[in-house]
Amino acid sequence: MSADGFEKTNFAWQMHQLQQRFSEWLELKLSENTPDLSNVSFPSWLIDLIKLLWPLFKAAFWLILGLVVTWLLWQLWLLLRPYLSSLGFELGNSATKTTPVNDRTTADWLGRSRQYYLQGNYGEAVRCLYMAMLQRSHETGIIPHEPSRTDGEYRQLTQMLPKQESYQVLLNTHEELCFGNAEISSEIFDRCQQAYRKIDEK
Repeated sequence: MSADGFEKTNFAWQMHQLQQRFSEWLELKLSENTPDLSNVSFPSWLIDLIKLLWPLFKAAFWLILGLVVTWLLWQLWLLLRPYLSSLGFELGNSATKTTPVNDRTTADWLGRSRQYYLQGNYGEAVRCLYMAMLQRSHETGIIPHEPSRTDGEYRQLTQMLPKQESYQVLLNTHEELCFGNAEISSEIFDRCQQAYRKIDEK
């Protein structure tokens, strides 16, 4: 194996170096502020007690510091989680979120919606109903498919349709799901399913 094949650094080693530098810095700072106690005599029992308890103090310090850092990271995660999950959802589903996939039929989307509903994943079940609505609109020629179309544009296009309230229910719920991080319950799914059935009525 060549010299280039060996790992030059890794995260664990960098963390160890950071910890060592911090402990050396802390020791330096503490030693700078240590008063000159060469002329002061301490009882031997106190010195023995300090020597005995020093490892415990050191361990308690690192434990408390670790807990504080963990708590801060957890708070940061809680703060950023909605943004990260929203970003991940949008990036992961951008190809299928707002435009119909022509290789899937309306029946395919309805079948997927039913599967997600049975699994208790109401958000994905509603998204599939939304996709079924778009695909049905495309297949029937009511609203031809265009990849760049947004929910707002679909909203404008459906305003003149006879069942525009049903379209609005699906469009609004999809918008809340994708951009408002709304929790979708079984009641919301039922309302969306009723809206889709009204659209699908002859």
